[in-house]
Amino acid sequence: MRRFLRFAAAGGVGFIVDVSILMLLLHFTSLGPFGARAISIPMAVIAAWMLNRTFTFDRSGRSLAVEGFRYGSIGVTSALLNYALYSALLMSTPILRPTVALVLASAAATGFSFFGYSRFVFRR
Repeated sequence: MRRFLRFAAAGGVGFIVDVSILMLLLHFTSLGPFGARAISIPMAVIAAWMLNRTFTFDRSGRSLAVEGFRYGSIGVTSALLNYALYSALLMSTPILRPTVALVLASAAATGFSFFGYSRFVFRR
């Protein structure tokens, strides 16, 4: 349970990075909600990897490149799931605010991420 709480904390930081970058890009650029989210997600994944690697799961014992590739594989799959849900929510409910869609999509992708990271990336 303690590991999941650390994972949730690292994910919370990643979420804050995601929301912050999304809001900044929406406010200061003309990217729109889809382009801005395509930039904010990878930034959040990198932030969460550093925290998960340090505090949640410890280093995997693999090289940084192998661990990064494995983490990236799960991260990209989770991000695609997250982005697909985010996009579907915005397209099906046009009055929905991008930040609300982000919250809902991120919550749905959390379980997949934890399972993938704990079983595929950091399992020794």
